[in-house]
Amino acid sequence: MNGMMNAYLKRARQIIGNRTPAETEYDNTVLACLAGGTDIQSAIAAANREHPDEALKPEPDQWVDLAARYDYLRQHKEILKKLGIKE
Repeated sequence: MNGMMNAYLKRARQIIGNRTPAETEYDNTVLACLAGGTDIQSAIAAANREHPDEALKPEPDQWVDLAARYDYLRQHKEILKKLGIKE
């Protein structure tokens, strides 16, 4: 089990990449909005208002990928919570 968990965490770090504390706060704002039922465009707009230095300005063709990224982050946080791992 430990080997699988370490492999998962390593792969997750590769996918998510290195994030600054400010970028992590931005992501958490987007995730909170999404959890409240907001669509991805509105969630990004809210995070942009709250964290203007980290604001994303996606092109129209990037929304699907951005939504997938935040869905991955949401699932990753749920997995960490279930495993009792603090970020």
